[in-house]
Amino acid sequence: MQRLRLKADGRIVEIRDGQEFPLAPPMPVANPASDHVAGFAPTTVSPASLPPATVPEVRDLRQRARLTQIEFAARLGVPVETIRNWEQGKRAPRGPARALLAVIAHAPETVFAALDRHIAG
Repeated sequence: MQRLRLKADGRIVEIRDGQEFPLAPPMPVANPASDHVAGFAPTTVSPASLPPATVPEVRDLRQRARLTQIEFAARLGVPVETIRNWEQGKRAPRGPARALLAVIAHAPETVFAALDRHIAG
């Protein structure tokens, strides 16, 4: 079974043999201030610092998991109104919810299995 850890800076890493391995490679982004001075200077960005539009759409994630809004809310441990607000664009997931959705986008079976064990145990 794949073991994942959410780091404080928003990175998601896999734990294998006591070592951390990035789940996805860091994404290079342009730094406009340094582009003019020293050319392109790639930097890394964590999933938690991305704007809401780049987080996978909640409705799409839920539909790929073949869950109703009620089932998805129960699996995540949030009120169904929260899911509805996210899907309708009234609210955007923030902080830990955004990070959890990013992990679900990469490894939904692992996340839901872990959440189910947490709820059952």
